Parts: sequence; C-alpha cells; structure tokens
Amino acid sequence: MKFMKFLVAIVLPFVLLTAAGMVSAADRGTAAEAKAMLEKAVAAVKADQAKALATFTADAKAKDGDFFNKDLYVYCGGPDGNFSAHPSLVGKTMKGLMDKGATPYAVGEDFYKVAAAGGGEVTYQWPQPGSTEAQKKVAIIAKAGDQVCAVGYYP
Repeated sequence: MKFMKFLVAIVLPFVLLTAAGMVSAADRGTAAEAKAMLEKAVAAVKADQAKALATFTADAKAKDGDFFNKDLYVYCGGPDGNFSAHPSLVGKTMKGLMDKGATPYAVGEDFYKVAAAGGGEVTYQWPQPGSTEAQKKVAIIAKAGDQVCAVGYYP
C-alpha cells in the first residue's frame, strides 16, 4: 500500500505536467496557420489599409475575430518604423523592437530587411503569452503596400 501511495505521489505530477503541456501545445498556432493568416492580412491591407490595421489591432486586443487564432495575431509596422497594428504597441517602435534572448538585438530591423527582400521568416527569442521566459519564435513577414506585416508562431 505504501508503494502505491509513493507511486501515485511520484507519477501523478509527471502525468499532469505532460497533460498540461499537451493542452498548451494545442493552444499554439502552427506555421501553416500563421502563413494563412498573413496571406489573408496582406489581402485585407491591399483592399483597405486603414480598416485592416484597425481590425488587426481590435482582433488581437479582443483575442477574437478573423485575425486572431490561438496565440496568432497580425502585427504591422509603417514606413516610419513604428507599429501601426498590434494589441499593445501601436505607435511604438517596431524597427527598434529588441529580441528578448540572452544577447538582445534589434529584431525589428530584420523584419524590415526581410520584407524589403520580398518576405520570409525571422527567428528570434520572445516570451509566450502569459510567460516572461524567452522562447524561440518565428515571424513570417510580408510587405503589404507600405506596411511590413507579420504573424509569429512558437515552433
């Protein structure tokens, strides 16, 4: 009987942590979902830039809508280097956005360089929602009119 209690005391926490990790992974957006959201966002910016940027920000703040799914949302920066769509950083520097890794660098500059080269991906360190610990994050970047837009996911 003591062995069973010991086994439950040792095994149960590992099972619960594993199950919590699976739920967390299920709540993350995938690379394919991020790419699809970005393609939809680029089309929206081309159709009506002001409306699209306002919608991206509103959806991300509300954590609902066409441009928010799981932990994915659209963020954009204008030609001035500042965020034009983001849940909390509109008007602040996108170009000067700093990676949160052990050796921080201006990852936002990479966003603009990749967009100017036709789009692609930028990998950097950023905390997951609800955390302060930096994790690997990949931003898929595209140019949309005069905007640099992205959707980031945690691989």
